[in-house]
Amino acid sequence: MEVVTGRPLEDAGRAAVELRAYDLLDRLGISYQRVDHPPALTMEDCVSIGQALAAPVCKNLFLCNRQKTAFYLLLMEGEKPFKTKELSAQLGIARLSFAGEEAMVQLLGVHPGSVSPLGLENDREKKVQLVIDRALLQRDRIGCHPCRNTSTVGFSTDDFLHKLLPALGHPPVFVRL
Repeated sequence: MEVVTGRPLEDAGRAAVELRAYDLLDRLGISYQRVDHPPALTMEDCVSIGQALAAPVCKNLFLCNRQKTAFYLLLMEGEKPFKTKELSAQLGIARLSFAGEEAMVQLLGVHPGSVSPLGLENDREKKVQLVIDRALLQRDRIGCHPCRNTSTVGFSTDDFLHKLLPALGHPPVFVRL
């Protein structure tokens, strides 16, 4: 698995949503490493990718309330199990479930398997609440897809918190899972 610094040299074959993610990172002056790979469909697929980048790949879950009127992007450590009841209680929501592909495409501009905090750039109306498990902040680096599950980028947690999040305009809610 080849690790390279920065964006691809060629844009051909890359989706516009992926290129916008690289543009955002470059515009913010965030140094990142990238790995291109076959589609990563599970967290198990992401283990070797995270090892190559020295940046564990985040588990990104796109959730909604029962009425499908409130949407949440949860970032947590990849190996940690997700317990809906635990998160629902911390957010004060009766019931959370996984949001459908239609909402994912409409709000984040991504399809299942490619959910990423970088997709929040596409949520111009700020309808998605970012939720971050505090344990993730203990990592020096984190990895995520650039809105396509055929590439993964790794960057410092400090850049994520102090450069990327302010630029996205989605203040996070921190939880303990």
